[in-house]
Amino acid sequence: MARSLLILLALAAGLFALTASPTVAPAAETKAGRVPMPVVPKALGDAEPGHSERMRTRHMKLMVHKRDQTMRQGIRTKTDSLKTCISCHAVPGPGKRAISVEDPKHFCRACHDFAAVTIDCFSCHASRPNKDFADILKELAILKDLKK
Repeated sequence: MARSLLILLALAAGLFALTASPTVAPAAETKAGRVPMPVVPKALGDAEPGHSERMRTRHMKLMVHKRDQTMRQGIRTKTDSLKTCISCHAVPGPGKRAISVEDPKHFCRACHDFAAVTIDCFSCHASRPNKDFADILKELAILKDLKK
C-alpha cells in the first residue's frame, strides 16, 4: 500500500512538473492539438512546385546523390549545387550578411536542431554565401531565368 502511494505521488509530481514548465523549445510552434513543429525561415527565391515536400522527405538522399555525381563523375551544375541551396536559404544577419551555421537561426539548423541531428556538411562547405543580400538576390534572379 505504501509503495503504491509513493508511486502515485511520484507520478503526480512528474505530471505537475510537465504541466508547470514549458515543454516546447522556443524555436517550435504548436497548433491546438498538434505536435510542435520547428520554425523554418522562408527561402529567398521561388521554389518549383513540390520542392518543399520533396526536400523535407528526401533531402539527404538527394544530397548524397549529387555529392556522388560531383565528386565521382565530375558533374557540376549550378542549379544543383550546395552553393545554390545556401544562397536561396540564407538568413539575413547584421551588416547585410547571411548568418553562419553557428547561429541557431540558420536555415539548416531549424529542423536539424529540432530533430537532434548533427549537420556535418559545413565541416567542408561554407554555411553562408560570401556576398551580401543584394548580390544573392541578383544571382537568384539569374538562376530563375536559366530555368525558363
